[in-house]
Amino acid sequence: MLELETREGSVILAVRVQPRASKDEIAGVIGGALKVRLRAPALEDRANVGLCELLAELLKTPKAAVRILSGHHSRSKRVEVRGVTREQVLGLVTHDS
Repeated sequence: MLELETREGSVILAVRVQPRASKDEIAGVIGGALKVRLRAPALEDRANVGLCELLAELLKTPKAAVRILSGHHSRSKRVEVRGVTREQVLGLVTHDS
């Protein structure tokens, strides 16, 4: 089950990133974190930017509403998304990319 925290109009979630994948996609939940595969490499912040862009696109929210709180140099990250509901984020798990 995806572990989420809601705070003042935003949702905070744990994300596990797999850079250099064959395509950008949500790959389910692993250890309470959303597993995300990204084509971008983990170089020069490209995977972090790709993660924010993918989440913004899937949640239909501006890129500026998605922010990495911790784990900038790690595969495990905490991400805050403003202006979305808990249900919208949980919907990512069943979303087919």
